Amino acid sequence: MSFESDKAAIKEGLRVGAPTWFGIGAWGMVVGVAMIKAGLTLPQALGMTLLVFAGSAQLASLPLIAAHAPVWVIFATALVVNLRFLIFSAILAPHFAHLHWRTRAWLGFMTGDISVSLFIQRYPEFIEEKGKLAYLKSLVFPNWGAWQTGSVIGILLGSQVPSSWGLGFAGTLAILCIMLPLIINRAAFAGVVVAGIVALLAVNLPYKLGLLLAVLLGMGTSMMLEEYLDGKKVAAAGKNNGEQA
Repeated sequence: MSFESDKAAIKEGLRVGAPTWFGIGAWGMVVGVAMIKAGLTLPQALGMTLLVFAGSAQLASLPLIAAHAPVWVIFATALVVNLRFLIFSAILAPHFAHLHWRTRAWLGFMTGDISVSLFIQRYPEFIEEKGKLAYLKSLVFPNWGAWQTGSVIGILLGSQVPSSWGLGFAGTLAILCIMLPLIINRAAFAGVVVAGIVALLAVNLPYKLGLLLAVLLGMGTSMMLEEYLDGKKVAAAGKNNGEQA
């Protein structure tokens, strides 16, 4: 029974995740080219894509590396950009708390935004079900493979692509194609709007610190609004139960 449920989960995960593979690969290729254009050597770029595996953090840190910004600013920028994974971890933890910590560690490393989004759409609440781990693996492995394939291609082609091709704009489009489907509720949309406005207003701050501020305020807005909306739902449910009683 477990084998059959895992097999069905793998098929479903591959079917759901397949439409995102091209966008992931395209985004990875843009980041690969950007790493070379930022001055990284071939081994450095390959090491970054294999060890970091965080496109948004890589894109945020590359201009700082090119500008010879202080190391603490580069690390702080990457850390803040990736703070969303704390939320992702809190969402996934109840489903996989029974696994060994080493298994959870490498799964966490390989799990990206799209994989989390698709997983929580399939399992929005914690319920004991077979096939969850197989479903997650069928999302994260192809996602990782698509990213690394695109990134390595971009790294190898980076020195051949002229700057006039507007890679920054292409990268923005690739990110938008991937991130827009993640704006699935009012809280997430509000956070994106706030982050966008703050980023525009703070664009002239040194070392791209406006990006840090935008991410922090956007995440804070989204979390507070989500808590407020959840509170309203609980209050409404309690009121309805009271009226029925």
